Amino acid sequence: MKRLFLLILTIGLLNGSSSFAQTTADTPKGQPEATIDLATAEGVKMVKGKWRYSDTKIIEIDFKGPGPDNQPTGAPVKTYDYTPHAGGADFDDSKWQVIDATTLNARRATGRLCFNWYRIKITIPERVDNFDPTGATVIFETALDDYAEIWVDGELSRALGQMGGSVVSGWNAANRLVVGRNVKTGQQIQLAVFGANGPLSNPPTNFIWMRYAKLEFYKNNVPAVPLALTPAEVNVEIVRLDPAMEAIVGPNPKIFKLAEGFKFTEGPIWVRDGKYLLFSDPNSNIIYKYTPNGNNTGKLEVFRTPSGYSGADIAEYGQPGSNGLAMDAQGRLTINEHGNHRVSRLEKDGRVTVLADRYKGKRLNSPNDLVYRSDGTLFFTDPPFGFPKLFKDSRKQLPFSGVYSIYKGKLQLLSTDLSGPNGIAFSPDEKYLYVGNWHDANLYTSGKVDEKKIVVMRYEVKPDATLSNGKIFFDMTGAKGEDAIDGVKVDQQGNLYVSGPGGLWVISSEGKHLGTIIAPKHPHNMAWGDDDNKTLYLCARSGLYRMRLNIPGADVNLSVEKFSSK
Repeated sequence: MKRLFLLILTIGLLNGSSSFAQTTADTPKGQPEATIDLATAEGVKMVKGKWRYSDTKIIEIDFKGPGPDNQPTGAPVKTYDYTPHAGGADFDDSKWQVIDATTLNARRATGRLCFNWYRIKITIPERVDNFDPTGATVIFETALDDYAEIWVDGELSRALGQMGGSVVSGWNAANRLVVGRNVKTGQQIQLAVFGANGPLSNPPTNFIWMRYAKLEFYKNNVPAVPLALTPAEVNVEIVRLDPAMEAIVGPNPKIFKLAEGFKFTEGPIWVRDGKYLLFSDPNSNIIYKYTPNGNNTGKLEVFRTPSGYSGADIAEYGQPGSNGLAMDAQGRLTINEHGNHRVSRLEKDGRVTVLADRYKGKRLNSPNDLVYRSDGTLFFTDPPFGFPKLFKDSRKQLPFSGVYSIYKGKLQLLSTDLSGPNGIAFSPDEKYLYVGNWHDANLYTSGKVDEKKIVVMRYEVKPDATLSNGKIFFDMTGAKGEDAIDGVKVDQQGNLYVSGPGGLWVISSEGKHLGTIIAPKHPHNMAWGDDDNKTLYLCARSGLYRMRLNIPGADVNLSVEKFSSK
């Protein structure tokens, strides 16, 4: 109880004031506990890194001029870009020049108007001298002659009015920013430094060089907690495969980072009456509440903990907490609890009602995602991803992974087609149910044919909440990217938004891949929100983001009164 009180108090102090602007440029003050000099061979060896270097080349490209909407929708024009775009975490720099750390101050690039890249992947060491960095906040600081921007794990975050940190801080001034919070030994962080020669309006007769580079470690004297940030624009790439994609994302799409520092974000749901978002961190066993505040820092609070498990063996679980969240027609929160292997409902007086925990006497696996039909029938997926040993866990009682419905109080097994049923969503008319299959050949042992398939299934839905005519709606097998299918959402025109390999896939109701939204961190689940239902809130690994789209979501937004249990 004391630990929980400190957690809630700390989050409140750090996130309670709407005027508090928190960005990556807001770094700890005072003397660090330890420092690693990345301009020395010893320092680079300590983080198991290598500095890699590349010049850039300015190229001419096709673009569009400003249209009546002040967006790039006007007449075709020629403009300029540069290559390579090397800020991404997974950018392949293996063929770049490896440079000695002691030569960072060597003059590089081509002189005059020029740009370049320095990249290094660091690994948090077990110790820095006598300091154990576990749980520390890590700062990266460098200064380039003349300007620099810093990408961290593929993300260039920038808030309105921000000076320094990830963006240019001034003439030959230092860039100093948070690159890791509550870090663990062995954790890897990819840094990419983009250098520019200046002044830009009067290109000099010299070159780009790095004055110094270092890591600083600060001990957290209070429990390390996630932070709400001043909404900060981040990089986004749109792969447009069909003109319909333009109508969805617009000519100038943007993603904003809202909060960071979570272990893993999942299962978001927008609460219309309260105008806030609930989402899970299954690794931390917490449901969080995020209340937006326009362009100012939102409010982040602990809504419920423990959210999914409190058993004696909780230390064995990687994801003991809640996953998917949904609201019923009476405004009650429905929770998929990984560790408790059940689906529960949180009543308005704080009591918990178990909706489903066993099928034919055997305990459910770990209910993952869920969706309500407009008549109040609940549908949910039940893979074994909440077990410590997944498919091979001795606590697993069911020999299959299922898709279920709870119709008029009765639990019904609808399908065992998939080894890893995960994201689930209805078509706007509720005639079809879509279910995504999380594929990982290293996990599956059942011998099912889907073990080699990354697919979205589509089923016809009957009035009695059973399914028929299940077919592969879309096959992502062979697509590049480590992440398999996770969350699935649908907009009012029937387009699907699927967390798939490499990004957020947008697929038409006819099964055509319209394009992919590539965010700096992979979105694992999403929720429609805000008054017009056009904001897609993204739970992306350790962060929370939002993206405005042009087509509203098809979700039925249900109300909820302010209730929680701590």
